[in-house]
Amino acid sequence: MTEDFLSLRPRLFAVAYRMLGTVHDADDVLQDCFLRWQGCDPHQIDDPVAYLIRITTNLCLDHLRRAKRQRADYPGAWLPEPIVTDGPIDRIDHDVSVALLMALERLTPLERAAFLLRDVFDTDYAEVAATLDRSPAACRKLVERARSHLQDLRPRSVVSAQDGAAITRAFFQASRTGDTKTLARLLAQDAQIATDGGGKVVAAINVIHGRDRLLRFFAGLARKGTTGTDGRWQFCHLNGLPGIVSDQENAGLVQATSVEIQDGQITRIYVVRNPEKTAHLAPLLDTPS
Repeated sequence: MTEDFLSLRPRLFAVAYRMLGTVHDADDVLQDCFLRWQGCDPHQIDDPVAYLIRITTNLCLDHLRRAKRQRADYPGAWLPEPIVTDGPIDRIDHDVSVALLMALERLTPLERAAFLLRDVFDTDYAEVAATLDRSPAACRKLVERARSHLQDLRPRSVVSAQDGAAITRAFFQASRTGDTKTLARLLAQDAQIATDGGGKVVAAINVIHGRDRLLRFFAGLARKGTTGTDGRWQFCHLNGLPGIVSDQENAGLVQATSVEIQDGQITRIYVVRNPEKTAHLAPLLDTPS
């Protein structure tokens, strides 16, 4: 049964990560799922995949219900815990974009589960109903409501890997040094930045909108010397977006920055500074940039 679970773990992680938006919570759910799986009689389980997805989904629903208050009181912008999506990915598949994960936050836990099972993992309505302990008709309504809430979700822009890397690296260097001339060229007029410090480290509480405000923001950080120009950094892809994982010398704080690019300019910047969400990225900084 252990081998069966390990072979299915990547798919189960994909479900849990989209449901919860954090790597450590997803891993915790899978640990609980494994313990429950060990207590099962394999001869009474016709479809291990469906059974384990059912357990994982319901554990996630329980977690979301318990964490509802915590999410509501979250200080500042909430961003999903970044996950590296370079090369072959053994734990994830399909779309894990920041835009999708943030949009899922608009849904109720049941809507989120129904939408992911049906539209992301292509589960038939009979199995969705069995998983959520609802009728197929009720699950169809949950999915329809979720689709309605998510209908304004814009598809990610297509940018070549080479252009994405060049723009992201140029932005990172300019933002660290306060080079507003370069930033003005790289940022779209309606660009915005969201920073997630989780109330544990310094971060902007509100999303900052507009190129002019962003230029003043980065210039101010450079003047204060808080941009970490002396630290290590590594380019990678985070949730499918070009990004940079960095730290500050002797500060022990790992930061994950990713950007959305349209028509050669940056439209969205996501900065995760909450140490609970970035600790797992620290090993990236031990490799040459």
